[in-house]
Amino acid sequence: MKALPLAINKQPKNNKLASWLQHGDRIWFGALTLVSALIILLVMWIGWRLWIESQPSRIAFGWDFVSPWAPPSWNPALDKFQAWSSIYGSIITSFIALFLAVPVSIGIAIFLAELAPDKIRAPLNYMVEMLAAIPSVVYGLWGIYVFLPLVVVPIGKAIEATLGQIPGLAIVTGGHIPVSGISRLGAALILTIMITPTIATISRDVLHAIPNTQREASLALGATKWETIWNVLLPYKPSGILGAVILGFGRAIGETMAVTMVIGNTSGGGYSVLKPGYTMASIIANEFAEAVDALHTSALIEIGLVLFVLTLILNAIARWLVWRVK
Repeated sequence: MKALPLAINKQPKNNKLASWLQHGDRIWFGALTLVSALIILLVMWIGWRLWIESQPSRIAFGWDFVSPWAPPSWNPALDKFQAWSSIYGSIITSFIALFLAVPVSIGIAIFLAELAPDKIRAPLNYMVEMLAAIPSVVYGLWGIYVFLPLVVVPIGKAIEATLGQIPGLAIVTGGHIPVSGISRLGAALILTIMITPTIATISRDVLHAIPNTQREASLALGATKWETIWNVLLPYKPSGILGAVILGFGRAIGETMAVTMVIGNTSGGGYSVLKPGYTMASIIANEFAEAVDALHTSALIEIGLVLFVLTLILNAIARWLVWRVK
């Protein structure tokens, strides 16, 4: 009697697909890979479109469009465009805002996370988060009617009388601030207020994420509260605090409405922070709707391309710094 061969159980292809779909990790991995690829493609597509649409301006002006040594000119009536004034405005206002906001933000974060009594910690946290959520146009209106005349004008006059008299600094701090306070200095100080809650909130969350064992160990070894904060907590996660600073800088350099309302929107302000000027974002917001000439539109798109590339470069440098810190 012959033995019957054993039947081999072959899974149909449909069953294999069903078995593969049962593994949730594979589905999520595929979905996240697809979304990540789409983000990269979206960034590349935006850059490509800006490059294509800015071609008339790039052909007409070349590198003189962004050169600090080319004669400054922004005259739509004569089709003469040079963007260095707006590039300088974005850089100087953002760095002044960052220079002023970082120490204050880190101090607020330390107080909220480590020093504030329980009774006032929750209300202060809520107030800081509310400041971060205020629309930029509200900051702009408040800046025009309250902040510029009461704060920026006295500060500007003090800078005129002190730093403006130093020959080496006169190019940046010289001149006279307008009576209205509308200037690059006003834009920088408004940006300082706008980015401070962002940096403070994220830095506070970074400090909250540090295990309590680090604090307890430092205090048990005889360190004071301040020594624990300065020598243990802040160096424990510097990459997180650096990331908060980067986010604040990103908001400062790309801010549009509030800056447009207080900076003055003129390309003839020289290098002084006390003079009105432009930023890259404000010149696009202020003129794009009125640009009817093809070359004017192309010049504004090229400014957008410069802002896009500058943001990518700054983010790449920031990621490198975070990696170095880690």
